[in-house]
Amino acid sequence: MDVFFLQQMINGLTLGAVYGLIAIGYTMVYGIIGMINFAHGEVYMISAYLCAIGLALLSFFGLQSFPLLILGTLVFTIVITGVYGWVIERIAYKPLRNSTRLAPLISAIGMSLILQNYAQISQGPRQQGIPTLLSGVFRFEFDGGVVQITYTKVFILVASLLGMAILTYIIQRTRLGRICRATQQDRKMASILGINTDRVISLVFVIGAAMAGLAGVLITMNYGTFDFYVGFIIGIKAFTAAVLGGIGSLPGAMLGGLLLGVAEAQFAGMVNSDYKDVFSFGLLVAILIFRPQGLLGRPLVAKV
Repeated sequence: MDVFFLQQMINGLTLGAVYGLIAIGYTMVYGIIGMINFAHGEVYMISAYLCAIGLALLSFFGLQSFPLLILGTLVFTIVITGVYGWVIERIAYKPLRNSTRLAPLISAIGMSLILQNYAQISQGPRQQGIPTLLSGVFRFEFDGGVVQITYTKVFILVASLLGMAILTYIIQRTRLGRICRATQQDRKMASILGINTDRVISLVFVIGAAMAGLAGVLITMNYGTFDFYVGFIIGIKAFTAAVLGGIGSLPGAMLGGLLLGVAEAQFAGMVNSDYKDVFSFGLLVAILIFRPQGLLGRPLVAKV
């Protein structure tokens, strides 16, 4: 097997796992209310800043152990981004729940711009970063050369898959998951049966934001730098992953993220890295034209 191809495959799987985590937020919100939360990419951007703040606070209080440092940062970031998700739903979606379908879309775009400018004003427009937290690399020798994967990328893959597994268990095996699935299938009937659908919708926004928070910590650990505009591009790519896998499907979100990450990494390595974003957006257009329901999604059936 070509060593360069294998190396790009590893890079793509790492990136795709994070795309999948962010795509979960899009697919859960769409599954519940049939709307796209276009402020979701900015929640990821906020989580990158929260990651740096959490690391600085914990280091200031003398915490140096990597497991405790990263666990504390993850908890801090996920909780705060969950609050951001709840606030976005309360402000941008709940007041417009019974309005036209276009109004919440415009409101979400407005919230996205507000969060961008909020981060720019409060944290400054300059690119910021964090130091390397986990150094070291695994090397695998082949006849054609060496393939390597850093400890950070291994951690990203494990944390992403673990987060997805926990969420899948919650949705498939717990009472909370049954309530969410019932609301997704028929919100009006779920309300008649006594389910507080408003609370379920808020909870879905919180869960989606928490997954974006996890992704924000992982990507910030990998690349080390971020700015107030980073959420726009990665948000669109995560949306592409959600559409690719089948928006509304949790396994589809993760599958779409992995496929997009691998395809983007191979395109960047074999064609031109300057046009990898163009490739991702072109893939989104192609999916919407030829298979709008995605790989694991189902065509919408009108209820009569």
